[in-house]
Amino acid sequence: MIERKKEMGRDRVSRLVSWGHWFAFFNGFLAMIVGVRYIETVGAPESWLGWFYLVISTIGHFSFLAFIVYLVLLFPITLILPYSKILRGLAAVAATLSLCVLLYDTLIYDDYGLHLSPFVFDIAWADLNALLQGTSYIVTPIGILILELTAANYLWKRIEKIRKVNCGNKVVAVVGICFISSHLIHIWADAADITEITRLDDAYPLSYPATARSFMESHGIEKSTVAHAPESLQPALNYPIAPLQCKPDDQINILIVAIDGFRADLLDPVTMPFLSQFAQQNHQFKHHLSGGNMHNSGMFSLLYGLQGSYIAANDLNYRPPALHQELARQGYAMGRFAPDKDNIVPHALYQGLDNQVQSIDDGVAMADIKAIEAFRQWHKAQNQPWYSLVNLQSPDSYDTPVGFLGIETVKPQLPLKAAQKVLFNQYRQSLYFVDTQLQQLLTELPNNTFVLVTGVSGKVFTSNGDESRSNLSPSNVQVPLIIHWPNQQHSKSVDYATSHSGIVPTIMTQLLNCNNPAKDYSSGRSLLQPNSAAWSYVGDNLIFGIYQQDEITVIDRHGKYRIYNKAYSQRIRKKISAPELIEVMREGRRFYNH
Repeated sequence: MIERKKEMGRDRVSRLVSWGHWFAFFNGFLAMIVGVRYIETVGAPESWLGWFYLVISTIGHFSFLAFIVYLVLLFPITLILPYSKILRGLAAVAATLSLCVLLYDTLIYDDYGLHLSPFVFDIAWADLNALLQGTSYIVTPIGILILELTAANYLWKRIEKIRKVNCGNKVVAVVGICFISSHLIHIWADAADITEITRLDDAYPLSYPATARSFMESHGIEKSTVAHAPESLQPALNYPIAPLQCKPDDQINILIVAIDGFRADLLDPVTMPFLSQFAQQNHQFKHHLSGGNMHNSGMFSLLYGLQGSYIAANDLNYRPPALHQELARQGYAMGRFAPDKDNIVPHALYQGLDNQVQSIDDGVAMADIKAIEAFRQWHKAQNQPWYSLVNLQSPDSYDTPVGFLGIETVKPQLPLKAAQKVLFNQYRQSLYFVDTQLQQLLTELPNNTFVLVTGVSGKVFTSNGDESRSNLSPSNVQVPLIIHWPNQQHSKSVDYATSHSGIVPTIMTQLLNCNNPAKDYSSGRSLLQPNSAAWSYVGDNLIFGIYQQDEITVIDRHGKYRIYNKAYSQRIRKKISAPELIEVMREGRRFYNH
């Protein structure tokens, strides 16, 4: 009798476990349907390979998630309380909550480009009214619960028939093959830079596709031996949002001088006598921020005028800045003169320019000299309006030419350590050298030349690249900005805050006669009027800072954040300001959502 009861108990548990697996599979299928919303956000694939990967990864991923939910929440209850009515009710409620969370995640991902986490939930909670509109947030959970209860009862009543069909192993095999195959395909795609596949990496929540770039290369599979994704892929980024409406009129020459590692507080009459006087005679912006603390992020914000979160957008590897597109349409000769630089991101940053880069074998300072000489020869040979980007990099490397007679060392006003004091004075020598080069450069230009001199980034006195990379203090991002308007000799000093994202709108509206609103092609506004935004974005897609009037918030890619005072000298213990961060996240999605 006792054995009979044990056998009946084991059979009941077996039926419940079997029912649980099929119920989990059903919810995996529902999750796949909800997952279509993620594809609407990131954009559907353009090739059969992309679609094949998307289908098998969707089946494998959401089936796996559904099984994990069952294993964690329902399987233990099956062993403790093996009663079908209780289990069916609990399962329906758990499945409803899980699907509602998934639906909420699709809303957040569409709006912010991030999946749910404690950090993101904190921000989204403050924006709940905007995310949840109408009565759908009440009706939808009720509808899902009814569907789950119906499915739970339906499967329980027919579980014996389903078991007799004996197709469970086949379903598990198909799901398992999809799961494993998707990871194997991703390993290959990661090693071969197949962006049609790797761009979907962050599309689904809790998705961590396998990568094995170093493993494949060690086995003789090099990136160059595998076909790359076609460059003709339709871009998911809508940039610019609307066609540019510009009318060429009285075309003038345009010169942008961008200096790597150019601190705003060292533009003084002793260190840089020529540029200091030049600034006093022209349009000088006293509180200007670069868009980044490194070469790529600083130049990206300067030339694209976009928030640094867009720097990794695959489309921008094929699409040059809107500024360069319009200059080409208006028939400008376009050139870039700079020391050689590796790993330019995005790849189309300088596309379409006559790139005359100089070797740094003899030092960065000598490369700067050669770059300026190459520009002088180039612009004198032009018989049409020209646009030129001259990038000088000596200060970022503390470099000066051999035999250069600099200026006297001074005691820094900044609180610096002994090693930093040495770097400080070497940095001043480099700035003085650049000043002499700028004097030669800017005094030989045609009268009808618009000149803009600024920094690519600021400079902190360290030889540690990682420290410089993570430092978003004013020293590392506040740079000079000086504008000379052709045929105008009046001076003006601007005391309101400006940033690199406003440079492109200024040039487009004032020089290229574009009528589009700046938001069509930029994250900024014209420099000629105060920006109404209460924040400025500094950084890239991995680590960025939000500059506000009295504080600086630094956030990394994992959502960890720290808040500092205005001088970046003291950490403030407070919660992040949700309204500003919501604006930042929406701006980071705006060119995807149109």
